[in-house]
Amino acid sequence: MRLPQLRLDELLEELQARIDAARGTRDRVHSLLEAVLSVGRELDLEHVLRRIVEAAVALVDARYGALGVIGPDGRTLSQFLTVGVTESQIEAIGPYPSGHGILGELIRHPEPLRLSRLSEHPASYGFPPGHPPMHSFVGVPIRVREQVFGNLYLAEKHGGADFEDEDEAVLSTLAVAAGVAIDNARLYEESTRRERWLRASTQVTTALMSGSPPADVIGLIAELAKEITGAELATVSVPLGGEAALTAEVAVGEHAARLRGTVLPVDGTLTGAAYREGGPVRSADITTDPHGTASPLRSEGLGPAVAVPVTSGDVVRGVLLLVRGSGRAAFTQEEVLPLVAFAGQAAVAMELAERRADAQQIALLEDRDRIARDLHDLAIQRLFATGMTLQSADRFIGHPEAAERVRRAVDDLDETIKIIRSTIFGLRSRETAPQHGLRTRVVQTVGEAGALLGFAPALRMEGLLDTQVPRAVVDDVVAVVGEALANVARHAGAGSAAVAVVNDGHHLVLTVTDDGTGLPPAGPGHRSGLRNLSERAAHHGGDLDLTTPPDGGTTLTWRIPLPTGRP
Repeated sequence: MRLPQLRLDELLEELQARIDAARGTRDRVHSLLEAVLSVGRELDLEHVLRRIVEAAVALVDARYGALGVIGPDGRTLSQFLTVGVTESQIEAIGPYPSGHGILGELIRHPEPLRLSRLSEHPASYGFPPGHPPMHSFVGVPIRVREQVFGNLYLAEKHGGADFEDEDEAVLSTLAVAAGVAIDNARLYEESTRRERWLRASTQVTTALMSGSPPADVIGLIAELAKEITGAELATVSVPLGGEAALTAEVAVGEHAARLRGTVLPVDGTLTGAAYREGGPVRSADITTDPHGTASPLRSEGLGPAVAVPVTSGDVVRGVLLLVRGSGRAAFTQEEVLPLVAFAGQAAVAMELAERRADAQQIALLEDRDRIARDLHDLAIQRLFATGMTLQSADRFIGHPEAAERVRRAVDDLDETIKIIRSTIFGLRSRETAPQHGLRTRVVQTVGEAGALLGFAPALRMEGLLDTQVPRAVVDDVVAVVGEALANVARHAGAGSAAVAVVNDGHHLVLTVTDDGTGLPPAGPGHRSGLRNLSERAAHHGGDLDLTTPPDGGTTLTWRIPLPTGRP
């Protein structure tokens, strides 16, 4: 009876094993269904991708998981999400992988890949310092509408075991569900984005039709574009001084205060590239992009950017620039297309501003012409008639002193008529006189000083400089800029200089800084130059200040009050 009893125990054990295997399979299928449902419930793409990685790690009992999104070039990874790697490990590893080694193998050959030892594959070339050790590996592609969207990477199965065929099958099934979920999330994201652009366009149209100042409308366009695209910074720049430079008229978001009013060269900036090419220009990282060698945005904390020209017909009136934070996703073609149409509304606002300015100029010229005509036809004729009357009355005056007074009055009337005629000539000659705004003249002066200095000074202009600064002040400001930069060239031995012209609504402040040797000895020529600058400031009720900052160099500050009325 001993052998039958042993045989029965073996059969019971085998039956129990099969029951456990069936239960395990049932539990795994149940987990897979739960994972599919969990992934499918999300509509935000970022959350969908995160859920996919978390579900994959749980389903195959892996310690580490990642999802790499393939970039537009089809060869590198544009996005990389990880599970199981700590923040300190991520910081120690450094930048996320771009798609080389084993990761690149799956990009080049989008088929499931399972390895017992990562290091034994020919495409493997090791891990960077600080990377946790990984041995077993399985990867599967994720397809969205027959196009490879990215890859799932799982490593280091718990217990040191290898990934099995069943693990690969489960991940392949999850990848199919993930592709559907990603497609749904993208469609939802696109629909939501279109709805937001439509609302934004309606908001801008309402502002334009209600008569809001064009500057406010352009600021609204920049703010809305920044919000919808998730950018950290938005600027609108317009041409200045021909086609050699642009000025950032509007800036909102990070670094906005530093950029507002900054003069940007066309060569060496992403904004300038879009202005010159007349089409959108994208950058994966504005801090390293070859288009941005002269950009003031080459600082930490900024990343992907897009510059879109603001066009009216064939004329480029400005450029809308959007910049995201470092590490964020690059701007896609799908994002740029509605942005181009939205930027066209900024062109409408700029054109409307020009039409209003033209209308105001025409009204002003017509008013001047009317005044000149009235002075000529009414005032001069009456003065002339009064003089003739006094001359004819002279022979009736017997007292010599009284007669002399009448003759002097007639002479005064003649002089008054000459003054009025000169005024009439001045009113009419302004119609054809060339207009040179402060911005243009400062740009020209700073550009000319570059030859003397040996380098191009930085330039920032802010506020209403062409419309609120009186004409009497413009010549003095230009003279001060030229003299200050000439002093830098002659005495400072500087390697860089910066000019800032700011109208804060109450004062005009001109600042010229350099990194030179500081204040030079007060020689006769130097005293004379500074006295001239000081006298120009005092003439307008202002002052001049010359200081040496703690970090060296010299700062010249020329400040004058501005009248509250129109220039």
